[in-house]
Amino acid sequence: MNHNETQYDVLIVGAGAAGISVASSILSRHRGLRMALIDPAETHYYQPGFTMIGGGIFNSEEVKRPMQSLIPAGVTWIRAAVAEFRPDDNTVALEDGTCIAYERLIVCPGLKLNWEGIEGLTETLGRNGVTSNYRADLAPYTWELVKGLKSGKAVFTQPPMPIKCAGAPQKALYLSGDHWFSNGMIDDVNIEFYNAGAVLFGVKEYVPALQSYIDRYKARVHYSHKLVKVDGERKLAWFETASADGAVNTVETSFDMLHVCPPQTAPDFIRNSPLADTAGWVDVDPGTLRHTRYANIWGLGDVTNTSNAKTAAAVRKQAPVVAANIVNDIKGNSQRYEYDGYGSCPLTVERGKIVLAEFAYGGKLSPTLPVWLLDGTKPTALAWHMKKSMLPPLYWHGMLKGHELLVKPIAG
Repeated sequence: MNHNETQYDVLIVGAGAAGISVASSILSRHRGLRMALIDPAETHYYQPGFTMIGGGIFNSEEVKRPMQSLIPAGVTWIRAAVAEFRPDDNTVALEDGTCIAYERLIVCPGLKLNWEGIEGLTETLGRNGVTSNYRADLAPYTWELVKGLKSGKAVFTQPPMPIKCAGAPQKALYLSGDHWFSNGMIDDVNIEFYNAGAVLFGVKEYVPALQSYIDRYKARVHYSHKLVKVDGERKLAWFETASADGAVNTVETSFDMLHVCPPQTAPDFIRNSPLADTAGWVDVDPGTLRHTRYANIWGLGDVTNTSNAKTAAAVRKQAPVVAANIVNDIKGNSQRYEYDGYGSCPLTVERGKIVLAEFAYGGKLSPTLPVWLLDGTKPTALAWHMKKSMLPPLYWHGMLKGHELLVKPIAG
């Protein structure tokens, strides 16, 4: 295909959870549109499963599918990377120099894991006891390290917000701690959590339950400590922290195992584009998810500047909103749908139990199920069953196929 001669009714940048879901949701409302997805990746990952790999519960094959198998019928897949957005011309330039024209654009390429943002990290990832559940190929190494550590120091880190799934750094700690606790080694493994933030979790209602597990695993928490450097061969890590007078100090610690959550930013081709806000994220209305300056552009997923938790659960709510708003726009219907900021973070506090954090904009609790059935502020076996057995098929066969169970959009 000569992309230079191609124009689409709807062009979608990114074929992750957001891109595939919104394409399917649009098709469920309006067949016959000329639609394309731009993404160079040949493999699609179920990212919520990475933590479960790191805890020895899932294997790597369970969380990936060939991208081709997930592209909705009737949608063109352009296997290429975006170089530049030209919103004034309604075109997107690819890295090979070709241009794709569009009537309406959806931007959802996810975010960038900035491994290079920590000195020495890339040289030692996957060896010397340094790992991360934020990469599917590294998560098995996490479990290998956990099983192999009988005594010593295990260090877990969390960078400044925003990050995808703010609970993921803690999930790694809890599942690791559960293994050592259950095998009678919790007194021999010194667990330390270095958190760049000032609180354990951003929604206070969930903190008591989480703190009880921090206590169970005898973890020592260091707030306002940001990882800046790693020396894997010497098993040393350095953190920056500010003193009361504002002076920045560097703290050194040793480790036997280091689980790193990398700093995260918008992708370079987003940060350097006209679509970005001053912080580099796609600038959208938090309700309609329409771009604040370009009326024929929408955004969703991790790349936007909305204040919700950056999770697949958020995308599941956002995709129908964007789909309904775009289809209404195509049809000339003035009705608009609003996203309420819903996000969910199933915190795997132990094998068999989860604290299911569900909240909307402003930290307002937003439970899907009645509290009498599932109280998300407490660890429950039902939430674990949902995470382990129900949510993966719901993702592959529901969300990515445009089925909107419990997430039909609400008119604004």
